[in-house]
Amino acid sequence: MFRSLSTALILRGIVAVVLGIIALVWPGVTILTLVVLFAVSAFVAAAVQAMFAVNSATGGRVAGHLLLGLADLAAGVIALAWPGATARVLVLIVGCWAVFAGAFGIVVAFRADELARSRAVFILSGLGAVAFGVTLFARPAMGAVALASLFGLFSLTNGAGLIMQGIGLRQNRQNRKTRPSIVPHKKAA
Repeated sequence: MFRSLSTALILRGIVAVVLGIIALVWPGVTILTLVVLFAVSAFVAAAVQAMFAVNSATGGRVAGHLLLGLADLAAGVIALAWPGATARVLVLIVGCWAVFAGAFGIVVAFRADELARSRAVFILSGLGAVAFGVTLFARPAMGAVALASLFGLFSLTNGAGLIMQGIGLRQNRQNRKTRPSIVPHKKAA
C-alpha cells in the first residue's frame, strides 16, 4: 500500500497530529465519539458472529458464534446506555495501550542500528506514552475534557515523533545510497 516505511510513518504521524488538534478543539465530542465508535464496532462484530453462526456446519460452532455475537451486542448496548461507565473503561484501555506502546518504543530505541537522533526520539515518545498511560491509571475518574486534552496532547507529540522517525528513516536511507562503496571496483582489462 505504501511505497516505504518512512512514508507510512509520516502519514501516520500527520493523522495523529490532526486527531490531536481535533481532540483539543472539541474535547467533549472526542470522548462521546470514542464511545459511539466502540458501540458501532461491537454491533458490527455481533453481525459478523451471526453470519459465522448461520454459515457454520457444526452445532458447537453455531453456539460459540451466537454466544460471541450476543456478548458483542450486549457490549454495544451497554456502551450506548451507560456512556460514562464506558468512557471510564475506555480510559483504562487507552492507558494500557499507551503504557505498552511506550515501553515498546523504548525497547526499539536500543536496537543496534539506530542513529542517536532516532534513538532519542524513540525514547522521548516512549516516555511520553508511558507517562500518559500512568496518568490515566492514577486518575481514571477524571473528566472527559481532561482525557480529551491529554489524548490530544499525546496524539500531537506521538504524531510529531512519528513524522520525525519517518523523516529520519528516509534521510538514513538516502545517506546509505550516497556513501562511497568500501569495496574497490575492478578496472576492465
